[in-house]
Amino acid sequence: MKTGDLLWALSLGAVALLLVVPVTHDFIMISTKNHPYIMGFIKFAILATMGELLAIRIVSKDWKLPPGMEYRAAIWGLIGAGIVIVFGVFTTGVESIIKQGLVPVPSGALAGVVTAFWISAINNIAFAPTLFLMHRITDTYLDLADGKLGKIGSIRFAQVAQTIDWNGLVSFVMVRTIPFFWIPAHTITFSLPPEYRVLFAASLSLALGCILGFAKSRKYH
Repeated sequence: MKTGDLLWALSLGAVALLLVVPVTHDFIMISTKNHPYIMGFIKFAILATMGELLAIRIVSKDWKLPPGMEYRAAIWGLIGAGIVIVFGVFTTGVESIIKQGLVPVPSGALAGVVTAFWISAINNIAFAPTLFLMHRITDTYLDLADGKLGKIGSIRFAQVAQTIDWNGLVSFVMVRTIPFFWIPAHTITFSLPPEYRVLFAASLSLALGCILGFAKSRKYH
């Protein structure tokens, strides 16, 4: 085990401890309710970035910081803040079309799980591809600019489009992970009581960073 492995594991353990200890757990829950965008930013900036670093570790067999690490973390944070809105929009929207009878939901014990499935499925099919593409574009801009904001203005979008591994993005990230990972995972998310959904979604952002980072990095290794 390398020193980086230990540091990463300790960091993850520290995050888990904050979610388990009653005092910090309650503080996080209250802060999430009172400051949803700030907490969404913080959770994704930390956990998704950790996932991205883990992906680089898996692919390159070493811990490496990609260029512009601080900007990548900020982008993850903005994604997290945006997902606060997206979750609310899709939850309310899908519940509305269920009431209108536009999608089938059985009565009884399975109603909650099937509702959660529809929220997850529609959310991931309609929104996830846009999220994955946006993240890949911003990441590629940072790669081509060597992580320097001053150089991004000189990067043409045509360069970005030519650099992106479109086959990997579509065939792996979208076609495989959405139906086989994200829809089932977020079915669990939306099956949980509302006060716990944000915690589970935050843990999934670790997997999100890992999956997107791995899909991009494997092209270069």
